[in-house]
Order: sequence, then C-alpha cells, then structure tokens
Amino acid sequence: MKIFVARLQGTPVFDPAGDQIGRIRDVVVGLRLGHRPNVHGFVVEVQPRRRVFLPITRVRRIEAGAVIFTGRINMRRFEQRTTETLAIGEILDLTVRFDDQPMTVYDVAMEETRPSTWEITSVALYKGRRREPRIVDWGEVSGFDTLQKDQGAAGLIAAFESLRAADMASALHDLPSKRRIEIARALNDTRLADVLEELPPDDQIGILGTLEPERAADVLEEMGPDDAADLLHDLPEEQASELLALMEPGEAAPVRRLLTYPEDSAGGVMTSEPVILPPSATVAEALAHIRQQDLTPSVAAQVYVSRPPTETPTGTYLGVSHFQRLLREPPSTQLGTVLDPSIDPIRPQFTLLQVAYYLANYNLVAAPVVDELGRLVGAVTVDDVLDHMLPEDWRERADYRDE
Repeated sequence: MKIFVARLQGTPVFDPAGDQIGRIRDVVVGLRLGHRPNVHGFVVEVQPRRRVFLPITRVRRIEAGAVIFTGRINMRRFEQRTTETLAIGEILDLTVRFDDQPMTVYDVAMEETRPSTWEITSVALYKGRRREPRIVDWGEVSGFDTLQKDQGAAGLIAAFESLRAADMASALHDLPSKRRIEIARALNDTRLADVLEELPPDDQIGILGTLEPERAADVLEEMGPDDAADLLHDLPEEQASELLALMEPGEAAPVRRLLTYPEDSAGGVMTSEPVILPPSATVAEALAHIRQQDLTPSVAAQVYVSRPPTETPTGTYLGVSHFQRLLREPPSTQLGTVLDPSIDPIRPQFTLLQVAYYLANYNLVAAPVVDELGRLVGAVTVDDVLDHMLPEDWRERADYRDE
C-alpha cells in the first residue's frame, strides 16, 4: 500500500492505549545513492509545541486519519542528523529530472517493503504550471542530491495549508533557514502575517528582512497592531521608521500609539482593536460581532461599551459586558443596561505583573485599558501577558515542557 507523505501532515498519532499524543509533522528518510531511501521514522509534534522522533520500527499501523505506535516514545526534542532528510520539508518542490526533462516534486510515496521496513518507492511529479502529477518509480528520477538555489514552495505550502498559524510557524521554525525564507516569501500577506505573529523574534526579523520594504509594510498592516508594534520594537530604529512611513496612515496610527508605551506595560502589550460598541447597540449585535472567526477567544470573551467614536481612542468608556451575560439576555436588550459594574479598567502604565494580578484576581481573560481622559485605548488579553512574561525564547526551547 502506497502512502503519500504530504497527506500524513497533521495526522493524529495514538499510543497503544488509544490516547492521542501528537500529530505527524514530517517523515525522516535517509537518501542512498543508487537505492530507494529508507524511512527512519516520523517527526511528531506533541504539546506544547515540542517535536520528537517516532522510529518507524515502533509504528504498528497506519490507517486513514491515524498512526498507531507500540512501546514508548522518547520525549527528547528531535534533532535532524546530517545523514537525514525531511521528506515534506526538504524534498517537496525540488526540481529533478525524469525522462531527461526537468520536473517538480509534488509528493513522494512510502511503502512497507518488509515487516517494519519502509522505503520511498514512488515520486509524484508535475511540469510547468499544470498541477496534474505523474507518478513514477523513484529509480526513474535523478537530481535529488543536487543543491538548488531556488527550490520553490508551492508543494510545501499545499501540505501546510490546513495547519493553524501557530502550527505552521512551528513547522517553519524547524526548517533550514533557506527553506524557511522560501516558504515565508511565497505565502500571501494575510497568511504570512498570521504566521509571523507566532514565530520567535529572531525568525520574524530574519523573514521580514528578506522582503522588499513595500511588501514588509503590507504584511505589518495585516498583523494585529500590538504584534506589529512588538516586531517594530525589535528592529533597528531606522528600519522601523521606514516601514511605518510605508504603511497606510490609518493602519500605522494605532501601531505608532502602541510604540509610545514601554514594552513591559499594559499599553505596550494591549490590542487596540477589541470589540467596542455604543451603549445603544443590542445584545444581538454584540453576539454577531464576537462570532467573527478571526477573533481570538480572549478578545471575543467580552464587549467593551463606550460613547462614540468606537475606534480607539474612543469616547467616554462606560463598561464591559461578558459574553456569558450576553447569552442570558434577550437579543433586543441594549448593551448599556447589561454592563458589569464590578470591573474597574486599568491604566496603560500598569506593569505586566500588575496586569497579571488584576486578571487573576477577577478571573478574567482580558482587561479594558483606559487613559487619563476616560477613553478606552485598548484591551490586554491573558495570552499577551503570558507571551511577554515567559522567557523570550520560550517558543524554541527544548526543555520548557518539564519546567
């Protein structure tokens, strides 16, 4: 039975007891001159965002939507050896030769040739812009050992298409730098912005630095103002000023405001685009707003009510209404009558520790931030606080699971 490796991306992995321990992120193979590549095993992502190695000899069964293994899995972080190749991350999109013509690798297939022994036996190829793959035997193709300056990215992007932004960021981080930049540059602005928000600062800076300034500014416009401000904080002042000047004035304005606050303050980590409505809006309107798919759960957890204008900085801030309260009220009820009187807003100058105490004390996932004029200027969410209070390299540390 042939199994195409790109289709394994994201497949759940289950232990002998039937508990899911992670998902497949890549297939580790060993290229051999004159022979089919051996499959060494799988790269499995376990929570929270650690990649470990599952030897193919421990895989008991591969079926639709599941990989079941036997024995125990070593939780040490996966480190690729120099003799190993990642089938999804490094082979897809290679330009190879078949029948003396250049073609592009769309996918590769693995088969169990002997008990517990798997090999890459077939290659799916396409030529030009037509994506109608032709499946041929591995031995009929040459060029897998050739170093390529520009490998392309379409196949890998297709394999990553169903991943959440955080998972795609994790996958990109573990790719070689050259490959990571190729994939990032090939993403559209919106997808790249979502992925950049989840990458460590060094990766963000490295990718942004390879883009034309105009494109980099477009990507910053697609990011949340707080994430864009964090990234600009990490750039050299001259580069940050250039990118801000290239952004649309309306998109740059909230970012400029956020940059005026210290990075370790409520103002420095808040989002300037929470859900804000006037007191005359109804519960039905509020619920329609928080249903928006692009809102994170913490941002959608509550609706802030203020006098017009309802863009930050708003008119006079009136209060907050939590989504649980909204679910209990008749749809026609006006928001001004269902505010929580027990929640006082915080100031932009609050330190992150003060914000953390505030959220913990009131059991909240977000807090309104109000300036000295009584205007709502943003909201701090618990995920933003955690992101800034954890060690700077928390996304890439191998040992944080056990700390």
